[in-house]
Amino acid sequence: ASDFLLYLILYFYTRAHVFQIDPSTKKNWLPTSKHAVTVSFFYDSTRNVYRIISLDGTKAIINSTISPNMTFTKTSQKFGQWADSRANTVYGLGFSTEHHLAKFAEKFAEYKEAARQAKEKSQDGKMELANSPSQESPAGELASPLTPMTPPTMENINGTDEACEITPEPRCEPSHNALSFTHSPTMTKHWEAELAALKGNNAKLTTALLESTANVKQWKQQLSAYQEEAERLHKRVTELECQSTQIPVIKSQKTELNQTIEELENTLKAKEEEMEQLKDQVENTNELLEQRDSLSQKLHDTELHGRVLEEQLLGAEQRLEESQEEQENFKKSLRSLLELLDGKIFELTELRDSLAKLMEEGS
Repeated sequence: ASDFLLYLILYFYTRAHVFQIDPSTKKNWLPTSKHAVTVSFFYDSTRNVYRIISLDGTKAIINSTISPNMTFTKTSQKFGQWADSRANTVYGLGFSTEHHLAKFAEKFAEYKEAARQAKEKSQDGKMELANSPSQESPAGELASPLTPMTPPTMENINGTDEACEITPEPRCEPSHNALSFTHSPTMTKHWEAELAALKGNNAKLTTALLESTANVKQWKQQLSAYQEEAERLHKRVTELECQSTQIPVIKSQKTELNQTIEELENTLKAKEEEMEQLKDQVENTNELLEQRDSLSQKLHDTELHGRVLEEQLLGAEQRLEESQEEQENFKKSLRSLLELLDGKIFELTELRDSLAKLMEEGS
């Protein structure tokens, strides 16, 4: 990578996730970097052109020469793209903030204008550099930069908050006709000074790459910590699921209690019917008393029978009172049990909500 960047002058760099258009569909984006990488603007002093270069380790995932007919298009607040017909692809960049995207677009337009001026000078009769990238071929099947592609999901291109930007001190660019004087002592010193500056810029870029590597190691450590936390939460979820298996037992007990309540209500209705029957019997006794004058012989028997009925009535009333007291006590116990069940159900609901929240935070 150092040999590749030896004759390049670093002007600006930032960090972003890099994508390329799918060559088979020409519609979908394919990520070319697993994480945010450094994307730099360089001046190629050997060809008098500007380049956009990005390295992932020692592999160049972007090597695009800026030409006057290129257009950088913002397709969202944090994503932009441009088509490179020479590389026969479309590049896409995902940034951490809208500010980084705007800064990159500003630099793209600036160096595109510089490329246009260089092309105009070359067309005025000055020496043209060999293999000038300003002679761009048509984009062919590439998506037009004026028709932006849908950017990838922004959750997949975050993590670029380590992005940094630099703008080195302005440097005099070599003119197009400087090649004819390369053998003079003055130009020799000039090129030696230029080579020293290039080496210094290369050292800066190497330092930036080393910092990026260190950041990657730090991110890996954080990822390992997140994985451990996720495993711990998964164990906790398993424990909560085991506890939730007790809910059917509580529901079964509640069903049995409801059945018992229904049985007691049926018994109460039967007692009420029996009391009505006893009341009817009391009324019959009153009628017998009214007929005592005509039924004197039967009065004694009737009185005895009335006493028996009265005793039965008292017993029935006592049984009714006892039954009512038992029913009231049972209802109180039942209310207490229902309140306890409601509290347990509320606690289980809160536990379920907490579990769902933990699962959402873990995802």
